[in-house]
Amino acid sequence: MKTDKDDIQTCGYTIIHEDVVNDVREKMLADETIISLAEFFKVFGDPTRLNILYALSISEMCVCDLAALLSMSQSAISHQLKVLRQARLIKYRREGKVIYYSLDDDHIRQVFAQGLAHVNE
Repeated sequence: MKTDKDDIQTCGYTIIHEDVVNDVREKMLADETIISLAEFFKVFGDPTRLNILYALSISEMCVCDLAALLSMSQSAISHQLKVLRQARLIKYRREGKVIYYSLDDDHIRQVFAQGLAHVNE
């Protein structure tokens, strides 16, 4: 049986293309940027947070709405909302005693849509 490992092509020579390596090295992101980007994508690694982000891509919602939608406790939803806020993926607005959550900006909607398009290919 053929596996993915059988399809991996390797370089048959030990030649380093220094011009390519140097060109790419100059364009590499700073370590701090890579760490921030890794943290950003890590937040997308939780199904509950993805459900929340998808729901908020459709409509702004309060904690009670999200808890009812996802059949979870308000406490569990609040915990996930805190993570999403800290990652700057969502924002909130207060209307009286109710706090409504929404996606922080259209970039978040685009990242989500691109990921969804990729997995649906």
